Amino acid sequence: MSRKMKNKVVENLTIERIATEGKCVGHHDGKVVFVQGVAPGDVVDVRITRGKSSFMEGEAIKFHEYSKDRIDPFCSHFGTCGGCKWQHINYDLQKTYKRQQVVDQFTRIGKVEIPEVLPILGSADTQYYRNKLDFTFSNNRWLTREEIDSGADFERNALGFHIPKMFDKIVDIEHCYLQGNISNDVRNELRDFALNNSLSFYDIRNQVGLLRNLIIRTTSTGESMVIVQFGGDNQEEIEMVMNFLHEKFPQITALLYIINLKKNETFNDLEVVTFAGKDYIEEEMEGLKFRIGPKSFYQTNSDQAYELYKVTREFAGLKGDEIVYDLYTGTGTIANFVAKQAKQVIGIEYVEAAIVDAKLNSKVNGLGNTLFYAGDMKDMLNDEFIAAHAKPDVIITDPPRAGMHDDVVNMLLKLEAQKIVYVSCNPATQARDVALLSEKYSVDKIQPVDMFPQTYHVENVVLLTLKS
Repeated sequence: MSRKMKNKVVENLTIERIATEGKCVGHHDGKVVFVQGVAPGDVVDVRITRGKSSFMEGEAIKFHEYSKDRIDPFCSHFGTCGGCKWQHINYDLQKTYKRQQVVDQFTRIGKVEIPEVLPILGSADTQYYRNKLDFTFSNNRWLTREEIDSGADFERNALGFHIPKMFDKIVDIEHCYLQGNISNDVRNELRDFALNNSLSFYDIRNQVGLLRNLIIRTTSTGESMVIVQFGGDNQEEIEMVMNFLHEKFPQITALLYIINLKKNETFNDLEVVTFAGKDYIEEEMEGLKFRIGPKSFYQTNSDQAYELYKVTREFAGLKGDEIVYDLYTGTGTIANFVAKQAKQVIGIEYVEAAIVDAKLNSKVNGLGNTLFYAGDMKDMLNDEFIAAHAKPDVIITDPPRAGMHDDVVNMLLKLEAQKIVYVSCNPATQARDVALLSEKYSVDKIQPVDMFPQTYHVENVVLLTLKS
């Protein structure tokens, strides 16, 4: 950014709309100005922090008028922790812009003929809707400007969320409105216990410290899983922490821990120790039980996951005699959910532990018409695999945010299944893949689903049908 633009203040900028990634948009001197933390209808002064030839980014430093759609955030941490971006915008407007995000991505990126995008399926709960949260221990608590300016000494240990774009700063969370049940109590009690017993909080820069990470998972059936990740192997202190949690919260149904001496918090390759209870929790959906282990993926909004899967099943339109491929099947949730309506469902997933869960979930639910395979999708889904199995009538695909590999897209075009139901957490990459598939497929339906109120994220389901 040129020195001329750096720290320039744009006065009385009218915020016009919400763009991608939750940023809002105004215009100044023929350039787009992206601003965080504002709402359409706000009139603000903006300090420019970044500028290019066609756009600028900045932060609001003064409000002249407030939007009629602005509401008071309900969380004291809003604007700092970054977990929620839109608490200051009413939920109806959030849904409007999420649907519009889908429309924009398919018209600007996909550039294919699409039907009218259906009204978004909103979440009945806009607070306490998550079934999983990760909290980080740190000896480097984020201090507010007021705390720094006071010159006083403050407790620097924290248990909470990373400050956006700051890997070594953690905002200490007193109450989080994303997850209910025992989540807030467990986090606060464990932090206080650690402070009272002088247990070390993790130092991410020097890679030392006992307490590293806390994961809390809950289910609609009332079960809960708590995983403590330790950055040091002090068995006496580990036992102290785990005994405290077991005695303080006997309702925890799966109490687990991990010793992680690596330089990152991923633990798919590490042993998970069951300290008390089971090594899994169970979710239920239409009488189906889904076992969720410590390494399992499960949609983090259980109620909306049900709505998402119902849309997927409806779009698939199964009659009972179809062969269904479920790509990126994870723990087989969708595969098992639609299995009773299909002749056979074949799931493929990269993570081997997830496939173990998928097979177990089929067994637990008495489903004998599912097959699951572990491996990289672009390597697994090949001519040999197709020759060894029946050709699919319907393909369900739910890839990660990056979308599908070109080799996978090309194989889908080669397979020519009658229907493809494409579930995505990233409409941009979904639109890109749909554009490639449009060589042989038309877009019949588009259904956005809001899984994450107070954020700009949106899930989307698209029905593609083979052109005649």
